[in-house]
Amino acid sequence: MVPMVLGLTVAMASGTDAPPKPSYPTLPVRVPPRTSRFQLETPFPGLPPILLDADGNGVGLAQQTARARQLQARMLWIDATANLGRVNSREKIDELVRRIAAAGFNAVAFDVKPIVGKTLYPSRLAPKMLEWRGNRLPEDFDPLAAMVEACKREGLSLFVSLNAFSEGHRDVEQGPAYLNPEWQTVLYDIEGFVSSSTPGRPTFRLMDRPNAMTTLEDQLAVFTDLSRVPQRLNGDSKAAVVDARGVVLAQLDGSVVRAQSPAIPAGGSILVGIGRGAEFLRSHARAGDRLSFECKPDFVPITRRPWQQVPVMVSPHHPEVRRRALEVLGELLANYDVDGVLYDDRLRYSGLSGDFSEWARREFEAYVGERLQWPDDVFRWTLQPDLTRGVVPGKWFDAWLVFRAQTLRNWVAEARDVVERLRPSALFGVYAGSWYGEYVNIGSNYAASTAQAGFRFLTPQYQQTGFADLLDVFIAGCYYPTATIAEAMQAGQPTGTTVEASGQLVNRLIDDMAWTYAGLSIEALGGDRVRLQRALQAAAASTQGVMVFDLSHNIDRVWSVFQQAFGGRKVKAPHQVPGLLAEVRRRKRLLREEGVREPPVVINPGAAGTGL
Repeated sequence: MVPMVLGLTVAMASGTDAPPKPSYPTLPVRVPPRTSRFQLETPFPGLPPILLDADGNGVGLAQQTARARQLQARMLWIDATANLGRVNSREKIDELVRRIAAAGFNAVAFDVKPIVGKTLYPSRLAPKMLEWRGNRLPEDFDPLAAMVEACKREGLSLFVSLNAFSEGHRDVEQGPAYLNPEWQTVLYDIEGFVSSSTPGRPTFRLMDRPNAMTTLEDQLAVFTDLSRVPQRLNGDSKAAVVDARGVVLAQLDGSVVRAQSPAIPAGGSILVGIGRGAEFLRSHARAGDRLSFECKPDFVPITRRPWQQVPVMVSPHHPEVRRRALEVLGELLANYDVDGVLYDDRLRYSGLSGDFSEWARREFEAYVGERLQWPDDVFRWTLQPDLTRGVVPGKWFDAWLVFRAQTLRNWVAEARDVVERLRPSALFGVYAGSWYGEYVNIGSNYAASTAQAGFRFLTPQYQQTGFADLLDVFIAGCYYPTATIAEAMQAGQPTGTTVEASGQLVNRLIDDMAWTYAGLSIEALGGDRVRLQRALQAAAASTQGVMVFDLSHNIDRVWSVFQQAFGGRKVKAPHQVPGLLAEVRRRKRLLREEGVREPPVVINPGAAGTGL
């Protein structure tokens, strides 16, 4: 009898038949690797060794050149507003710079045009910042001039930091963007409504953000956090619990919302109505009814949505904004002998929702060559029962991403031209967050135009918007509390949310077109000395140096860690060797022409908002 297996006939070989030849060849036996890619290393010999990813940290000509020549950037960032009291006299600056140099740092990044849009130095283009939260800057004192002199005396590279497209600060409601509201980025926001499935489909306007009720009159608000419901509600208030589909599970009196209401279902919420909002729920949100959450476009200046972010972002499409930012750069370079310029992380858009100004619309319609259904041809917001927003891409969505990145890339090219024209010896750089996957939403493609990685948006068209080719230095905010990939693996954490993995990623994306330095946040590390030691090792291993943010983060607790790490030994940063980056680029070009390719880029997912 012929056996049957799952309906298939199996032929029985006789004892004399040879075994059937495999359809698929097996792999030959080889000796496995003798050592792990994880090795104990000490990029800073003065610190304890840690387990590092030797393979991932050794890729790229920039990385190999810096190691071979024992070059290592050691930069300290000095934020303008947070440190105003430390830089408001020549004596303070002289003492501070002496201490920075004595610790072993070889570079300083001095923030001179913070997000508020004012400057620390006298400018004909921007107001001078004379006070910040109790600290005052004398009107006749120029801290930038004093910083230039002090850094030259101590042999430190001085980079000045500017914010290109932020001209105001939400918390103090100050800055040029408040005086020139037409500069402000225009957000594509929404007006939210809830509609009932009852006859006539009555609707009611929703509060525009969850867990907020501005008054106790005629409102309907969505809460996903019961502790945020106002303690006092009107006697006729009403509430309804809805699930993620908008189906009403229960109707409650307002007086029992906090203490006795059922748990909020995943993706659902509790709607709380006051006055006419309560009447709507009473009549149209009974158990079993289905509510639809809908929205319509609302285009508003960013200052009308102050809860969304602190910097008052301005439009990169407004010609006056673009021109003024270049003029600020030119004025600074003409008046101060700085070693370099860094643009901080406001060289970007405010988010996927900005900029939807008429300037942007006109330029984008010219870009695609047709009049648009605005904003639906770009994308359309949707609204869920917990007020989470979704996106419906329009037919020009991918073109919109390229267009925004190209707009910023072209401005970076103009800024580079200003540097070359006015101070050719000065270096040009950018700081941005390390999680590159998030940056497509804010328009900043800081990668090299040659970068190839498995990001869906990194199409050939998007690749060409990369601006690392225009830089000398790129600093990434690797602001994670976990230092290494091995440490994350041991703790069961995502390996991408580490200093080491994020440093590796940006080093590969910059693709030897600029020097790459990993930024650390003392605050993100909790001021912990051991964590800082490990993070310093990971930063130096995965990139060509480290930037420490910030002087204001209670640095007095950890000065000794830097002295231990740097050993008081003066080393040069890669950017301090004239012509070295040009040589790295030349060798890279030759290798490409010979067909030499590096291994694929490893993408360990990072965390949103890191370093942003």
